Amino acid sequence: MFTAPEPPVRDRMLSARDHDCALLGLTGTAGGEVWGYAGRTLSAAVATPTTPAWLRLVSEPHGKGTGKLWEGPKEAERSMPPTVPRPRLLGLRDWSADGCDYRAELYEYVTTTPVSESPVIRRGMDLPDTWWHSLHRSLDRIATVPTDRVAVREQYIRRRVPEFTNIIPGQITWTTAHGDLHWANLTGPQLTLLDWEGWGTAPTGYDAANLYLHSLHVPDLAERVRKEFAHVLGTPAGLIGELTACTEILQAAARVPFYADLADHVRQHVDQLRALASTPDRTAQPQPPLPRRHGGPHSNT
Repeated sequence: MFTAPEPPVRDRMLSARDHDCALLGLTGTAGGEVWGYAGRTLSAAVATPTTPAWLRLVSEPHGKGTGKLWEGPKEAERSMPPTVPRPRLLGLRDWSADGCDYRAELYEYVTTTPVSESPVIRRGMDLPDTWWHSLHRSLDRIATVPTDRVAVREQYIRRRVPEFTNIIPGQITWTTAHGDLHWANLTGPQLTLLDWEGWGTAPTGYDAANLYLHSLHVPDLAERVRKEFAHVLGTPAGLIGELTACTEILQAAARVPFYADLADHVRQHVDQLRALASTPDRTAQPQPPLPRRHGGPHSNT
């Protein structure tokens, strides 16, 4: 989803990946690496002695290999119902080297490809009705999963949403969410939900809002998302979820090029949300403009 990091990080991650493949008896495929933000993760297809698989390598500075993102995939494997289509986690391995903590996650191989190579889609996609029905069922099932994991912190919403949207959030309705629902994390034409490190509680409508915002370069697709999730998008119930998703993208735009390209569309959408926030049954209130600060992609800070 992201470009390869600077050579020192790239070489370190590739070396760690090769080390893990040797220990686990995996054969790496040439090329095809998928990089996370700033080289934090590296994923690629591999082959076990009996079957193809997918290896995802995560790194953090030594002593930082803990917390929500680190444990998300393992906890999703334990908590998510099997009816939610996702790659099953076959095993994981932790180790430390070169001043970093590493976790290697081995998944079953998914034969269907992501709808888009980038989180922000730029071309039309004709997905069958069965795909949309499967997405609805999956999000409904995720919403029922009890968890103490947090995808978006209330402190972040209270602090950053007014800063980037000039709207003060009111009462928040919470649900369990995938937490990173965009087109690079959804496969088609058969649906699989990828990347479970950030799942947890989030405002109602947050997942649907993320999918909508990542569709804004393709108006027909954006309109389809809006229609599919009309029960939350553009409603008072989903307003804070939409504002939160907008805030994260606007905050990330300073560092992530594809969010910088999307930012004007998102600001236009925020202008539309202000009208909703001004209705009598609003769950957020406009406020005078505040100066903006910038952070990393979906930093939740």
